Amino acid sequence: MEQELTLHQAKMNLLRVVDGIKTIDEVQAIRHILADYYAKKVDEEMERLWNNGTINGQVIEEWGKEHMRTPYHYAQ
Repeated sequence: MEQELTLHQAKMNLLRVVDGIKTIDEVQAIRHILADYYAKKVDEEMERLWNNGTINGQVIEEWGKEHMRTPYHYAQ
């Protein structure tokens, strides 16, 4: 079971990690690691939703046809 962290504990742990960063390359490497981590989490959740039937091919097709733009109302 994963241990829950408070927001303060999470921030402090991240600050300790980034305290050692010395170059832009290191920043980019950490950003890449974090992006990979969260992409994996998204893939795992999508797999879970697919396996439990929450989403399927038809749902994904419907998502592709949705119009989700924010309507803009200009002052007249």
